[in-house]
Amino acid sequence: MIEALQFEFMRNALFAGLFASLICGVIGTFVLVNRLVFLTGGIAHATYGGIGVALFFGIPYVFGTLGFSLGAALIMTAVTMKAPQRSDTFIGVLWAVGMAIGIILIDLSPGYNVDLMSYLFGSILAVPAGDLWWMTGMGAVTLAVTIYFYRDMIAISYDVEFARLRGVPVHLLYFLFMALVAVSIVFIIRVVGLILVIALLSIPPYIAEKYAKSLGAMMVIAVILSAVFNITGLWVAYMLDLTSGASIILMAAAGFFISLAIDLLISRRRKRAAAQSRAENSPACGCGL
Repeated sequence: MIEALQFEFMRNALFAGLFASLICGVIGTFVLVNRLVFLTGGIAHATYGGIGVALFFGIPYVFGTLGFSLGAALIMTAVTMKAPQRSDTFIGVLWAVGMAIGIILIDLSPGYNVDLMSYLFGSILAVPAGDLWWMTGMGAVTLAVTIYFYRDMIAISYDVEFARLRGVPVHLLYFLFMALVAVSIVFIIRVVGLILVIALLSIPPYIAEKYAKSLGAMMVIAVILSAVFNITGLWVAYMLDLTSGASIILMAAAGFFISLAIDLLISRRRKRAAAQSRAENSPACGCGL
């Protein structure tokens, strides 16, 4: 891996992976704790419509996808708040409509020669230097917003009614953080693609939740885990000539199943210890007179 860093595209890929790890660890924690994974998946897939818009009108990829992703996020969030019992249906519809719009506009785009697989499954090795500045800015904004609203974020993540009683603007913060989710997805697409982005946003926070005692600690652990998965997946992809986005997600999946196996072993040991303790402390049965 060290010798690979002599190439500029590998250095760009490494930095892109680290910036994506920062964004995924922080934003993914909010998504997981608030059980917004399905909503985030809807936003991610609807963003494909923005790719079609960018190609059809010949505008930069970032601007096309940002507008479409933000629009989808705000609409889905509003519906989730107003009619939560029907939100899954509405999200599914927008999910499908966004992808359909993207496919149709791409079909109608004259003479396009873009590798669409890179948007679906990621192409971290092809991340240009210009995107690193966008990702740096997004990482800085994410950190600033999270630090500023950290206490309010804890309140709405664990007890919405308590947050309202404290005067926390719950709806405003939900819209703000879902907007951050939408913007984050736009940049993470270049790393792992639309189809795999949910795994990178949910797996590291899921593992971190088991070992963290606070929301802040959970974010830090999730960022570290995401960085490990990105770097390891990038190395595997480089060594074996594999698709980088899929390799990163497989590393994250390996971490996920290892975490489940560790939890299972710990749970069994605790049950055995508890059963042994009960047996030792139970009074002896007097069977004779």
